[in-house]
Amino acid sequence: MTPQRGFTLIELAIVLVIMTILIGGLAVPLSAQIQARRIAETKQTLNEAREAIFGYAMAHSASNGTGAPYLPCPNVNGDGLEGPRDAGRCLNTEGFFPWAALGTAAQDAWGNRLRYAVTEEFANSVTGFQNADVGDRQVCTTSTNADSDDCGALGNVAANVPIVILSHGPNGWGARNLNGNTLAAPSSNTERENTNSDHVDQEFVSRTPSDDFDDLVTWISADQLRGRICPGGGCP
Repeated sequence: MTPQRGFTLIELAIVLVIMTILIGGLAVPLSAQIQARRIAETKQTLNEAREAIFGYAMAHSASNGTGAPYLPCPNVNGDGLEGPRDAGRCLNTEGFFPWAALGTAAQDAWGNRLRYAVTEEFANSVTGFQNADVGDRQVCTTSTNADSDDCGALGNVAANVPIVILSHGPNGWGARNLNGNTLAAPSSNTERENTNSDHVDQEFVSRTPSDDFDDLVTWISADQLRGRICPGGGCP
């Protein structure tokens, strides 16, 4: 009878090393695929939020009888509803996207709330927005880290927009999660710009992702808004 020979410890160790290398090689592409899917999901969530804004404006008219549309106020306490108003004006023009009021997703793919900013005149429920109104938000390619409402020489991606909606991206810096906790503050000026934690102004940053920036930002221009809500210049 031929004796059966088992694996030696050295042979087993070699097999384990090979398996570790193979699994490690597969893990990186898999994690990249998961991240890419989450980014795509969040972009879709942002697009749905934009469409919900249009739908809200179509369904809400100013109380002064002109028929002018108006936009929702940002959520401020985490319940997903619109923030309070005073004489038609939003008490806060920046906060979280009011997902419960607009019937959209409550968070991005990383479990964090979307941020939302709106120009005051566009969200006034008494007067609504007019044909001549322009936004007061600027979307830049980087941050000035100075108290300014203008991108200046830093590159203006979009000027005078009334609505900005953003996700704080994969790193989640500065975001509020579903448990109501605010995550660690951004380490870069560019991401701090999107939380307004470095200074209070009207600038936001949108650019190619890098080591210190991965926010996903979208916006609606005044012309886009009027083109969908008041075609042919139908706003008062």
